[in-house]
Amino acid sequence: MDPKTTPVRMHLKKDERLEIDWKDGRSSVYTLSLLRSMCPCAQCKTTRAQKSRLTILPGNYSGKLTAIGAEMVGNYAIRIDWSDDHGSGIYSFEYLREIAGPAS
Repeated sequence: MDPKTTPVRMHLKKDERLEIDWKDGRSSVYTLSLLRSMCPCAQCKTTRAQKSRLTILPGNYSGKLTAIGAEMVGNYAIRIDWSDDHGSGIYSFEYLREIAGPAS
């Protein structure tokens, strides 16, 4: 397993963020809004790929966005259930490293 994509600690603060400490020593913090807007499910990816000026992701954004639950998918990913009734996105650890941005 690649230490860059192997978490040693994950902590989901359901109304704020996801924190991950990686085996290579790096730590990443993802806001819930970032994770939801970057949902890797097919429907959200298709919506983001459209060339319109206004991109509206599926889901109900009328209330505060929270994570209502999460579960491991094998030992390669995490799936998050969102308060907007969306939960089909599987966030692989490799994808999470990609969207983490540069090391600080």
